[in-house]
Amino acid sequence: MIRNDITIRPETEKDFAEIDQLVRRSFTEHTDYSDGEDVVALIYEIRNGRYYRPEMSFVALLEGKIVGHFMFSDFPLSPAKDGGYDPAAKTDLIMLAPVAVHADHYRQGIGETMLRLGIEQVKKLDYKGITVEGDFHFYNRLGFETSADYGIHATSGFPMNEPRCMMCMETRPGSLKDCTGYIVYDMYENA
Repeated sequence: MIRNDITIRPETEKDFAEIDQLVRRSFTEHTDYSDGEDVVALIYEIRNGRYYRPEMSFVALLEGKIVGHFMFSDFPLSPAKDGGYDPAAKTDLIMLAPVAVHADHYRQGIGETMLRLGIEQVKKLDYKGITVEGDFHFYNRLGFETSADYGIHATSGFPMNEPRCMMCMETRPGSLKDCTGYIVYDMYENA
């Protein structure tokens, strides 16, 4: 269900401090694995790297106030499980990460609405698919499926414990049929 009172727009530099606060509070109050500092650090790592797409990093608004934040960034697949990628190669995938909803607005359909609106924006672009790492119970409702079913394999982190937590979504029917490889985060180290 998409709420009709939620809109999205690209983040601006003026939003950064508010986004940082929203992310910290969201993760502190609604997860048992993060105080949000690592997530804020990831946001800045993405923003400062070559894979940042400022027009695809969004805030969600309710009555003009920021109630959510999410980013899509280019993500090259590695041909090998132990890493490595061709920095000159075209990036066929875009990664959704991180995602946060304001702690005061949790479980109100904002996350689902903002991501559905964002996915609509991605589907207008020339990507074969979207990857995401997270709670498959939530992301499966949005149309994400286990990435290994498409030949896109996780190599580290949470998905190693539960493979269904690494997911992908085709942007068009059949768009991922020739897109295989490994999700390795070493590309951020050299970005």
